[in-house]
Amino acid sequence: TDTWCISLGTKLAWSKQPLPLAGTAWSCPPVRITCAMANPPNACYTDQHCPRLQKCCPSFCGRRCRSRPPAIPISYG
Repeated sequence: TDTWCISLGTKLAWSKQPLPLAGTAWSCPPVRITCAMANPPNACYTDQHCPRLQKCCPSFCGRRCRSRPPAIPISYG
């Protein structure tokens, strides 16, 4: 599972538990490589910060709103 940092006022809590899906039926894709920034900018913090049908997911550098991946994997080869 991923490690999540949750801000509790001025303290940070680290958890190995995944964040709840907030009523959506899909999960964020895994992040395999991350940037070296100490505090990368986040475009969102929860799914409620994103447009309808999008989720707030960890990305290469910070959190971003992501659309649901296609049901059938796309092959370009």
